[in-house]
Amino acid sequence: MALNIFVDGDACPVKDEVYRVASRTGVPVTVVANNGLRMPRDPLIRLVIVDDKADAADDYIAERAGVATIVITADIPLADRCLKAGGTVIAPNGKPFTEASIGSAMAMRSLMQDLRAGGDQVGGPRPFEKRDRSQFLQALDAAIVRLQRG
Repeated sequence: MALNIFVDGDACPVKDEVYRVASRTGVPVTVVANNGLRMPRDPLIRLVIVDDKADAADDYIAERAGVATIVITADIPLADRCLKAGGTVIAPNGKPFTEASIGSAMAMRSLMQDLRAGGDQVGGPRPFEKRDRSQFLQALDAAIVRLQRG
């Protein structure tokens, strides 16, 4: 079983961290985006540019998610789809999406959408911090070790 990492790339703040981990561990990375991105020249890292239709990047990733994939995304519906396919999903802040947590994450997302649609002023996620990068690296390393051990 060959391990792969998929990155929901357009707004991912931890791409550089993923590249470093890939280089260190030898795990290939596919960054999926709607636009071109600056990428390191590394045979383990490839960029897939999808068209700009809604959810094209999500569809590409979800169709390839499985037990040997780690998906990096903050997109809750994409996380849900990947979990259902057997993938491991980690948010850029290092928090794993799991079967136990995805239901409440989907419900909270729906609630926040309803509040915004009703005109309520609701804050977004907290600012991305240095500790988030550290937590992300720990979570990614742990996921790779777990999946490589089977």
